[in-house]
Amino acid sequence: MADAPTADQTASPVVRPPGTIVLARHGEPALSRKVHFSAKAYGDWWALYEEGGLLAGQTPPDGLLEIARKADVIISSTRRRSIETAQAIAGGRDFPRDPMFIEAPLPPPPWPSWIKLSPKKWGFFSRFWWWFFDHHMGQENRKQAEVRADAAADALIALSQDGKNVLLVAHGFFNTMIGVALQKRGLKKTLDQGFQYWCVKRFERA
Repeated sequence: MADAPTADQTASPVVRPPGTIVLARHGEPALSRKVHFSAKAYGDWWALYEEGGLLAGQTPPDGLLEIARKADVIISSTRRRSIETAQAIAGGRDFPRDPMFIEAPLPPPPWPSWIKLSPKKWGFFSRFWWWFFDHHMGQENRKQAEVRADAAADALIALSQDGKNVLLVAHGFFNTMIGVALQKRGLKKTLDQGFQYWCVKRFERA
């Protein structure tokens, strides 16, 4: 006759609550913003921004380095600026890269060539036209990006199960979209450093 199971054998495994999810923006790219140009030229500038890496000589903030040290999972988008940022804070650890987390597109509005603006202003107006007027020039539109942000939030939540702290190194606006999706899923924003390079937003279960 088989022995009856002991209390230890019948006890349910201990399941830790989900860990934190931190969304970090990449460092400053090596592309000058001290220029003024037309909408078409801004489109060309943005294409270079999407391909380029980080400006040399930057030092990651101590707070972000500490978050990276405590992270059980580090992941980045597939853009070079995000990969180089993750490499700068990961302490030699390897990490996956996923196109799910790339920035939402920024096609410039169809304005005449005599209008000359800085990249910062073009970025604002381009995002406004993309968000409110569905101006996407055949690229990902707002609704598609929102679906992607939902999928990204679900993926990060899955990675955070059993107490794992997750750090995503990605992009300013799409990180915001992911943050909205995380909050819709019941997570609370407990830290928000804004939209500057190297800044983070942290989310936890309420």
